[in-house]
Amino acid sequence: MNINITLVAQILAFAVLVWLVSKYLWTPLSALMEARRQKIADGLSASERGKHELKLAQERSAELLRETKEKANDIIAQANARSNQILEDARVNAKAEAERIVAQASAEIDREVNRAKDALRSQVSAIAVVGAERILKREVTNKDHEAALADLIAHI
Repeated sequence: MNINITLVAQILAFAVLVWLVSKYLWTPLSALMEARRQKIADGLSASERGKHELKLAQERSAELLRETKEKANDIIAQANARSNQILEDARVNAKAEAERIVAQASAEIDREVNRAKDALRSQVSAIAVVGAERILKREVTNKDHEAALADLIAHI
């Protein structure tokens, strides 16, 4: 009977130990392990969210950089077009100014040529009068001179 009492005592001691361990040790340990598991799961999900947000941020950054480069290229293209337009306007203005200057110079040359022709006519008529006067050996009056000049000018 010794074996039975010892066995019952050991079974009772074991049952008490199991009850004590489950009540005071297993429950807190399982709660701690569950909290630790939850903390690790939260950390992993936060890591995944962080990776996803990082990927989105990189995509947004790349898109923003692409848009910025496009805007910069557009601005550069507009500036080049504007500079070409300014150069073309300056070229047109310079050509118009050159044509105006040439026209003024041409008009001035025409005036000078006409003055020279008038002066030459006057000189030729004076020479002609002097020559005619010598031929005729007489002096021509102012009235005759003016009439001869007018006739010569009309003839020329």
